[in-house]
Amino acid sequence: MAHELHDEHANEAVDGTYGAKSEKRLLRSHLPKLAGTITIHTIDEIGRKTPLLVDLKPSGNNYMTDSHNSGGIVGLLLELKHLLCLDAMTVTGETLGQELANAALPIIPRERVIQPFSEPLCPASSLVVLRGNLALAMRVMKASASKYKHLLQHTGRAVVFANSSDMAERKDDPNLEVTKDSVLVLQNIGPVGNPGMRESVMITSPRKPGYRGVLSMLRLSDGRTSGTAGGTIVIHIVPEAADPSSILGIVQTGNTITFDVEKRLLRLNVSDEEISRRQEERAKTLQEKDAPWVTRDDMRGYRGLYMREVKQAQFGADFKFLTAEGPCAK
Repeated sequence: MAHELHDEHANEAVDGTYGAKSEKRLLRSHLPKLAGTITIHTIDEIGRKTPLLVDLKPSGNNYMTDSHNSGGIVGLLLELKHLLCLDAMTVTGETLGQELANAALPIIPRERVIQPFSEPLCPASSLVVLRGNLALAMRVMKASASKYKHLLQHTGRAVVFANSSDMAERKDDPNLEVTKDSVLVLQNIGPVGNPGMRESVMITSPRKPGYRGVLSMLRLSDGRTSGTAGGTIVIHIVPEAADPSSILGIVQTGNTITFDVEKRLLRLNVSDEEISRRQEERAKTLQEKDAPWVTRDDMRGYRGLYMREVKQAQFGADFKFLTAEGPCAK
């Protein structure tokens, strides 16, 4: 019954944080009838026509209890009703359309948290999928959480941190060469570079520009952060920096990066020839250093199993052997 309820329409109807998006992709990859039916580009396509209606932090100003008191999920679904697949079956045994038809209309308070469909907080989804030479597979950006709209179309000089330890040590150094227009780049906190893809709460603006009144900066990473995180941040960059072929992995401090939400663009402003040269050079360096990506086939135990089997962020950082195309697929 649970598998039957997990159809394409049920998955399309659920939005959420970065983490929710990854977990949905992971769950779908386990079900043969759903594997590959909804991609990050499907999510982006749906998001372009689905407005942001709920005024909650970090995109808005309120809390979950305020949303509940403004009508909750029922109130939101009623506003979105004309976009929903009302034939989708629910756990009650009735369709979504039947459930909404029988639902008691919420009493809307004077200051509502759930906006009418005609008066959205944002005309499209809070998350966008970016493309460009820094976006060969996936980049997810929470546009609505950026309260500094000038950063949604921005070109700046990269300040690169090799990993979370490097960022912790140098980010607040008064001698760090960083300005309000800089783009912070945190590498190697993806599924392989930072095993388990632990949540990073460190991708915050340095103190130096903060002392000058700068409240937000553009930040890029191959890792993940809390769904409650605000500001202009691009995460889940794929291929992750640990991959020798990763373009994120060859970004250097001083390179300029162009970011444009409207155009869904994320680009490293370096020639294709230079990118290829850096990738070749880096692949040799990683081989010489016995980096985890190139030695994982020889690793033993659970760590070796994890490093060989974990998939990239666009697939939910799942294990390959657990997916529908795993060893039992045939």
